[in-house]
Amino acid sequence: MNEKQYDVVSIGDANIDLIVAGSDQMPLPGQEVFVKNMLIHIGGGAALFSMALAKMGLKVAFNGVLGSDYYGRFILDEFSELNIDTSYIRQSEHNNTGISIAINPEQDRSFITYMGSNAEVRMEDLNENSMRYGRHVHLTGYQGSRNHDAYIQMIKKIKSFGATISFDVGWDDSGEWYSGIFEIMSEVDIFFLNELEALHYTGCSEIRESINKMSQHAEHLVVKMGSRGAVSVQNHQMVYRSAYTITAVDTTGAGDSFNAGYMYGVLTGHDTGECLQYGNACGALSVSAYGGNTGIPDQAGVEDFIAKQAGHIADDWEVIV
Repeated sequence: MNEKQYDVVSIGDANIDLIVAGSDQMPLPGQEVFVKNMLIHIGGGAALFSMALAKMGLKVAFNGVLGSDYYGRFILDEFSELNIDTSYIRQSEHNNTGISIAINPEQDRSFITYMGSNAEVRMEDLNENSMRYGRHVHLTGYQGSRNHDAYIQMIKKIKSFGATISFDVGWDDSGEWYSGIFEIMSEVDIFFLNELEALHYTGCSEIRESINKMSQHAEHLVVKMGSRGAVSVQNHQMVYRSAYTITAVDTTGAGDSFNAGYMYGVLTGHDTGECLQYGNACGALSVSAYGGNTGIPDQAGVEDFIAKQAGHIADDWEVIV
């Protein structure tokens, strides 16, 4: 077996997104409300990241937990269609596949979520072979002090396998904003988060100050700012690229799609500015259609989108030192 047979191993959540489109009101008890459409797509940050990279031609393996039900089989089939290796996915004996209902994604989204089998994704229970055979590993699912030590141990083990590591911290729904995240920043190769997460973790009121504080810990920091673009900081040198202008239909999964585009750039040898362009392109294409991954085409489609947008990006954000 080739020691590094995967470009990327993605670890974390995969679930069903049931999207309720065109809902301008919630039904009262006993009422029925008719909506424009309902759609089923694959969701979960790790799953969307994996699917985007697979569409762009990288060899991907997924490591997580699915239910032994129709939706679990649906996700496995969709992954297989994209040539994502599913052999490391464990099937739950206790929970069904997770489902998240997204209501009115065109405006201020509301969610009803059943964690299901995603609640069983624990670093200490995962099949290590997938990480051994990947040249890069992407981690999600951080829960602060609840699983911090398990992540630190897994990160050290992944490093011993000779793989690089990216990490998306995600939103802290507990409100803890655990300070141990700075230890994670210092251990991984690339650390992703969005602007609001950055402000919460650092306790800063302004993003430049927050980036400066985090860059004291992170070797390679990437901060996503939505319609304002994204910033990458390495060795206190900052590179900025503005976002692409596009009509947003559904913003679900935009950050995970950005991560995939950025990592595609890194893993195929592009410079930091180009990595940001790939990230911004995948993020923009993601929001152009319902579902967190539907709008992303293949590598040629992403590069064609970037080429057509030439001259419409900016890189003039002040360098932070």
